[in-house]
Amino acid sequence: MTQTAANPPPHVLVTGSTRGIGAAIVETLTAQGARVVGHGRTDGAGVIGADLAEAGGADTLWARALEQLDGRIDVLINNAGVFEAVAVDAPDDAWQASWGRTLQINLQASADLCRRAVLHFRARGGGGRIVNIASRAAYRGDSPAHWHYAASKAGMVGMTKSIARGYAIEEILAFAVCPGFVMTGMAEDYLASRGGDKLLADIPLGRVADPAEVASVAAYLALEAPGSMTGAVIDVNGASFVR
Repeated sequence: MTQTAANPPPHVLVTGSTRGIGAAIVETLTAQGARVVGHGRTDGAGVIGADLAEAGGADTLWARALEQLDGRIDVLINNAGVFEAVAVDAPDDAWQASWGRTLQINLQASADLCRRAVLHFRARGGGGRIVNIASRAAYRGDSPAHWHYAASKAGMVGMTKSIARGYAIEEILAFAVCPGFVMTGMAEDYLASRGGDKLLADIPLGRVADPAEVASVAAYLALEAPGSMTGAVIDVNGASFVR
């Protein structure tokens, strides 16, 4: 991607960027000439620390990212998320706490950032992109201990489609990516806990995705996908779930 004064590099905020898919997205976008600010639990090089489990954490992150990116964000990529088990027979307080934390981080914080992005894009006259990293679980569901995870990702897909339909006329585009298992630390732990061989047998491709594969899709949607694709949900799951 060639950048000129007339064609400045896109400014991108990526949440959950310190490892796995998020880190791969930052690497891919940076290689393509984007100016990227990441997010993690603590401040670091190119990373803004913010706790998305806290109400208002997303708004604080947006404000700080906007400052670091000289008042302009062109693309928001919501990648941050948690995948924590809670059994159906867990104590009530544990059940409620787990649902609350999962929905806050995976859905509410993403919604708060999407809201800030839409308002920002509209204030400058329209134009901008949102890419939400959801999950195969949004359509297929997940394990008996992960109702809340599947629900949060289904909500993210529904939110993405609503944004796409609501603001397409203003050239505000929204896309979602639904990976299956991806070779990150979180997926590795889950594969080990459930029996990796059995789970891999459920993936016709015979392997889980590499973070770079998901990142390539996210980068395409963030920088290149035509406007007519707005509202699209792209699966990256090795044909383990087709629809």
